Amino acid sequence: MLDMIRSTRLPTKPEFPGEKDAFGIDLEDLRSLRDTWLHDFDWKREQASINRLHHYTVTIEGLKIHFIHEKSDDAANAIPLMLCHGWPGSFLEFIPVIEGLKRQARTSTGRNVSFDVIIPSLPGFAFSSAPPQNWTLDDTARVFNTLMTDVLGYEKYAVHGTSHGVPLSFTLYDAFNTTARAAHFVFMPFYPIDPSVIEARNITLTPLEQFELQRSVQWGLTGNGYFIMHTTKPNTVGLAMYDNPIGQLAWMGEKYIDWSDPNAGNGSPSVLTPNEILRCVSLYYLTRTFKSSMYTYAQDPGAWEREYRRAKTDAPLLVSFFKYNVGFWPREIMATVGNLTEYRNHDFGGNFAGLDNPPALIDDLREIGTYW
Repeated sequence: MLDMIRSTRLPTKPEFPGEKDAFGIDLEDLRSLRDTWLHDFDWKREQASINRLHHYTVTIEGLKIHFIHEKSDDAANAIPLMLCHGWPGSFLEFIPVIEGLKRQARTSTGRNVSFDVIIPSLPGFAFSSAPPQNWTLDDTARVFNTLMTDVLGYEKYAVHGTSHGVPLSFTLYDAFNTTARAAHFVFMPFYPIDPSVIEARNITLTPLEQFELQRSVQWGLTGNGYFIMHTTKPNTVGLAMYDNPIGQLAWMGEKYIDWSDPNAGNGSPSVLTPNEILRCVSLYYLTRTFKSSMYTYAQDPGAWEREYRRAKTDAPLLVSFFKYNVGFWPREIMATVGNLTEYRNHDFGGNFAGLDNPPALIDDLREIGTYW
């Protein structure tokens, strides 16, 4: 991999002075990440860190499913919690929250809570095998329910989703409602709400929510080009960069930079460092799953629904939004899609909450214990 990185040529200067990231990833950001990859990043060190976790694979419906299973010290009373990632994430996205969730703590109402943490890799990601043709996130939800109940033996569990983990988690919350008995989301499986709907319903937004709404609108105007390519032409992107680590770094690294809080640094809760971006891209490159991961979009183009609907369950629904994410839904709308028990808004963080603001995500997930 290092030889490939070393031999890749980059332009000497941007096409237009002062363009920065207006047209995608900034050339200097990419050059800096490449130099860090070459001179400071140590995959063997990262591999040793990853291997300290308990990894397993199991075959379900002909697919090899990789998952991490970390048990609470209070195993008899712990809540099983499945954390579901999406693109360009992976199981790595949730490593910073594992220890906090395993450790016994108190909810805001004073109840003791801890979790058994299960983090599966979606089919076609990391160490899970690629699914067959016409596989949808509903199919993944069915397989993940089997993992939790038949393989791991949990009679009921809670689920958290981000990115593609949201549609499949909502399916579990809705269609597997006797086993998935609580859900927490940082995104929603519906297209972001249009400002005209907020105005028509006379919904009042806080200044933070107004900012999030504008981020959501801007993403719809200029940020979804990758989404269209993944959904319609995954082969073009996948084959063009299949054996090009710098190409994959530019394609995915831009999302980590653009969808996260730009104020990360000293004193912030973010652990989304250049090293973390390189670790994620390295995982995709070394497992050769850059192309197969994009088929999640193409095989399930309707994963994000345009019509809002209420899940067929009375299980608690908890929602957390972070300032620099790319989708926004007000409390009044969230109350129409499930049994909304918690709605929280954070002024720091973004799409990758497990990396961008781990303490807030841990605190919010612990509130599952209030309603369990």
